[in-house]
Amino acid sequence: MKIALINPNSTASMTDKVRQAARKAAAPGTEILAANPADAPPSIEGHYDEAASLAGLLREIKKAQRWGADAYVVACFDDPGLGACREIVTGPVLGICEAAMHIAATLATSFSVVTTLGRSTPIIEQAARRYGMAHLCKNVRAAEIPVLALEQEDSGAAAKKIEQETRRAIAEDRCEAVILGCAGMADLATELTQKCGVPVIDGVVCALKMCEAIVGAGLSTSKIGAYAPPRKK
Repeated sequence: MKIALINPNSTASMTDKVRQAARKAAAPGTEILAANPADAPPSIEGHYDEAASLAGLLREIKKAQRWGADAYVVACFDDPGLGACREIVTGPVLGICEAAMHIAATLATSFSVVTTLGRSTPIIEQAARRYGMAHLCKNVRAAEIPVLALEQEDSGAAAKKIEQETRRAIAEDRCEAVILGCAGMADLATELTQKCGVPVIDGVVCALKMCEAIVGAGLSTSKIGAYAPPRKK
């Protein structure tokens, strides 16, 4: 099985982090391709960055298709361009917000999301409504750190803020699970689960494992309606 993980921003260190998290969780025999466009914003922090990343994301999806990918993960918590990606390939395409919320719903009766900046809060709240998860989402909290702070050599301070916000979510929101709302947090989930005593969920691994399950079940994206291939023009 071949699974492509596409980081829509241009920061290679985040792509490497996503690759490492996926490889640790992948089943034997699963091949991982992790890639990012070179001409996208270095981080996605809002609607403008999301829009600016889409052309590069679609190019990387097409490259992964030529590589022979069976499934695709869009490794950005805003879940940019999922519909467009699903139109141009047959294999399943999962977003990490979508996957994390669905997995959280099987593990707990409520969750909160801890993300990077406050400007991302309404985007994630909209996603929760879109995925039918608003009734389970207690809160979307921001640690108020830039995405790229997670990629710096002294990222320990950023990680500490995420831990503090995770603990506040558990205490103040009374949530039963916490979702980490950024692909750049993929390396923190295991440690925070052990420290905080509730499932702390990384969407990258959730999306990878869901892809393995969908492909293993012999399923693919429907092509008779909204995800039909783009019309030739």
